[in-house]
Amino acid sequence: MTTSNAVQGVAAGVPFVALPPAGERPAPLVVTWHLMEPPASEAAMAEAVPMRGLDAWRVYFGLPMSGDRLPEGGFDEFFRRAGEDYVLQVMEPVTGQAADEFPAAVAELRERFAITDGPIGVAGGSAGSTVALEVLARAEVPIAAAAVVSPVVQLAPAVGRNERFYGMSYPWTDRSRAVADHYDYVSRAAELGTDLLLVVGEADDVAFREPSAALHLALGESSKLVTVPGMGHTMAEEDGTPNEHAAVVDAEFTAWFSARL
Repeated sequence: MTTSNAVQGVAAGVPFVALPPAGERPAPLVVTWHLMEPPASEAAMAEAVPMRGLDAWRVYFGLPMSGDRLPEGGFDEFFRRAGEDYVLQVMEPVTGQAADEFPAAVAELRERFAITDGPIGVAGGSAGSTVALEVLARAEVPIAAAAVVSPVVQLAPAVGRNERFYGMSYPWTDRSRAVADHYDYVSRAAELGTDLLLVVGEADDVAFREPSAALHLALGESSKLVTVPGMGHTMAEEDGTPNEHAAVVDAEFTAWFSARL
């Protein structure tokens, strides 16, 4: 990666890329999870949304089943599982594990880096946004503010988008519908007890735009909805290089957290 002064490591089993604040004094913490589409790694997410103007530790966590934590068999096995049952074999285990490992990983970051006491920020994109919303709802770690881009606010519509995008039909079951009901943050809006920024692409699928608008309506003044002109679902090219919309997302995230941490 080309982001200067980045620190790469592992905290409580979670791979991360950390961008330190400008000074040496203790600073707040913002944890971000990447997309499963570009930028699809912690390093690529740090390149796309570095929040350089934010005086904080910006730490980018790798999702389970990605990077060094791909299942045995690599991408072939990952795509086999996604094709067999995206909800039960990918979204549920990835989101659940990432949320489970979050408190211990944050505790280890606090031991390792000069992070101030008090609530932190969380952020994420697409699948990573589901993790951010889940840890916000669980409230196991105090969180001052959250920001999500191209978010999976409701899992069921996102599965519908995948059906259209990949030309396949997902075989819903009682169990997978229960999982989708759990990852429906419009119905769980009352559990999201802090300020939330929602950034969506004007050219993204309705599966992401409409649930984001519904959540914004449900949350009222504690949320902000930003639509980026011309942006689709991703913020980077296939090789991870940030696209022209990444800077807009980065500016929105930076301003949001700067006002709240």
